[in-house]
Amino acid sequence: MKDALTIHRALLEWEAVHEIVRLPFALAHADELPRALGLPPERCLVTRVYSCDGPFGARRFLTGVIVPAEGRPSADAVRAAVGAKTLRPAHPDIVNAVTQYAANLVCPLLLPDDMPVLIDQRVMDALPSDDVVYTATGEASIALGIRARTLYALTHAEPADLTAPKTPHSVS
Repeated sequence: MKDALTIHRALLEWEAVHEIVRLPFALAHADELPRALGLPPERCLVTRVYSCDGPFGARRFLTGVIVPAEGRPSADAVRAAVGAKTLRPAHPDIVNAVTQYAANLVCPLLLPDDMPVLIDQRVMDALPSDDVVYTATGEASIALGIRARTLYALTHAEPADLTAPKTPHSVS
């Protein structure tokens, strides 16, 4: 399994400024980062993993989606962004096996090369690129602090509007 030390070593190799942070309590889920760090949810990013069926009977694949803690992307928006026929949260056993992270504590770094990763455009628009954001590391009691622009660059995540599409009956 990947852990904070694995991430730390990779970031040192990439010469990326970062901080490994010991948390005051163990997390059951990355959504608890804001409470553990005393920060607003938009400064704590969570990587959600979804199982997708490709179009026209293509193979099944996983996709990662980076959103603020406690945030949920629109399933329709994610499905459209990755070109999937269907989309559902990936089973924890599959997430563990494919990402090598604990399913509820997936770090957006060091994900498989064949796994598409999206980042909610609102995350990128909301924070100055020099601000530090925090993510899970696969370990319940350790988080990663890293500049937003560095994280965006290293994840190779594709920015996408992950809000629910507006319908003719929706009110702005």
